[in-house]
Amino acid sequence: MSDGQERDAALAEAVRLREQGQAEQARERLMALVERYPEDAEVAYQTAWAHDTLGLEAGAIPFYERALSGEGLSREDRHGAFLGLGSTHRVLGRYESAVETLRRGLEEFPEDPALQTFLSMALYNSGEGREAVRLLLRTLAATSGDRRVQDYRRAIEYYADDLDAVWSADEKPDERGD
Repeated sequence: MSDGQERDAALAEAVRLREQGQAEQARERLMALVERYPEDAEVAYQTAWAHDTLGLEAGAIPFYERALSGEGLSREDRHGAFLGLGSTHRVLGRYESAVETLRRGLEEFPEDPALQTFLSMALYNSGEGREAVRLLLRTLAATSGDRRVQDYRRAIEYYADDLDAVWSADEKPDERGD
């Protein structure tokens, strides 16, 4: 078995363990893989994920960063690394880092509702409540399958940009975007 095949098999086994709820065993195996393949972005990403699963958020950060700085992640895993790193920073109270990471993720994955939602939380935590609500409203309007939300989508999007807008009693609803 070649080195690449050994790596793939060991990584697949560690992921399987994590998915089966055996995160500690997965983390142990992943840490051994990190020692052997320190520049491997996929190994770093899976190691970060295992740390997060175990509630070891601070330990996950360097692995997420390594994964994002390296090459070889699938588009889906890269998205997951941005989301994981941003969320982890937020959970640890590192709000500015969370906002920065999630905005970087949105540069690569524009309009992604998961990144937008986590960015909204980080913005709220950063004291940017108005921007957080604006982003959440726009995300809701764009992604909700609820008929009532879609009936009012135009108004929701309009007010998302001007939450303090008020109208006089004599204005017609169609002038407001309703």
